[in-house]
Amino acid sequence: MPHHQTVAAPILPGATLGVMGGGQLGRMFVHAAQSMGYATAVLDPDANSPAGLVSHHHVQADYLDDNGLQEMAQLCQAVTTEFENVPAQALLTLAKSGPVAPSAAAVAVAQDRRVEKARLAEIGKATGVVPVPYALIEKEMHVSLVDTIYLPGLLKSATQGYDGKGQIKVSTKAQLAIAWSQLGKVPCVLELMVPLHEEFSVVLARGADGHIVHYAPQRNVHVDGILAATYAHESDLKPSDVKELVDAAKAIAHSLKYVGVLCVEFFLLIDGSLVVNEIAPRPHNSGHYTLDACDVSQFELQVRAMCRLPLPQPRQHSPAIMLNLLGDLWFKANPNVAQTPAWDKVLALPGAHLHLYGKADAKLGRKMGHLTITADSIEKVQATTRQAANILGIEKY
Repeated sequence: MPHHQTVAAPILPGATLGVMGGGQLGRMFVHAAQSMGYATAVLDPDANSPAGLVSHHHVQADYLDDNGLQEMAQLCQAVTTEFENVPAQALLTLAKSGPVAPSAAAVAVAQDRRVEKARLAEIGKATGVVPVPYALIEKEMHVSLVDTIYLPGLLKSATQGYDGKGQIKVSTKAQLAIAWSQLGKVPCVLELMVPLHEEFSVVLARGADGHIVHYAPQRNVHVDGILAATYAHESDLKPSDVKELVDAAKAIAHSLKYVGVLCVEFFLLIDGSLVVNEIAPRPHNSGHYTLDACDVSQFELQVRAMCRLPLPQPRQHSPAIMLNLLGDLWFKANPNVAQTPAWDKVLALPGAHLHLYGKADAKLGRKMGHLTITADSIEKVQATTRQAANILGIEKY
């Protein structure tokens, strides 16, 4: 008998799709799934989680709670995740009763920087796009023995870091010792600080059949480790750079046998070389502009990939710039009292698309929403974004 690889039948609208995690990425996934005719279930311990508030079912439980996982398994025909720190064990448990995309194995790689760096370095041997030089700091003697070629560097905790948390810049071995103590002497990665020119990301979707579609690389600007702005329009990247970024991102997705939406972050260095920074096994903040500037958003691709539906190559119909809206904006007028920003003025601008995430309290550094500006030319997009930034009091990027 000839053996054919069979991909199971698609999961059609009418089914219930689950998401582990109730933040804004889960909320936008839920909106996309619902618009396509699916019911949704969210597992999140927070009664007021942004995704739980808009979903058909909110299973309010801890990620490793047996009853909660059992309820998700009974409700859902497929499950995905909205942030990488959902315990891999929870995904393994759910996978016993139905498809989970991305898999626990793929998510686990992104949960530990040591594993992630090693995998990216291995894959990079073939693509030529490798991580920046790094050293492992796992015990006291590593601090004293580490080679000074990794200094000045960025010390990052191996697990649970996001949005610039769990990272400390160090220039000397003495600073390294202090920083490692500050991070609780947990396993860390010390990355050489490299002269950055620009940061880019590639968002792609890979189906269970191995088919990949992707968006054009977008340029990102971070402030204090948090994404501030994404520029999704023709950039000064050479066509050869674009190909290199996309090929490297695809190689990573194939290597992980990834199913779902994956974001790969890259650095373009001053000398023109490209290095891979890290992966996010989910839709990504830098891909939010796809909701307004593309004919298929990253969240619709997430639904399609987990349901084994066809993945058409998305088309971007408008140049776009996305600004993150942090809780700081609510305290511009008075540092002690939160005040709603002038959304009416922002929404008077042509091509302004406001997305707020339904979070009750504004806090400094908290992602409250994003604003995407679209137009029919890069010049118009840039001009309107400057107006929006002025109204909101956002520094120009």
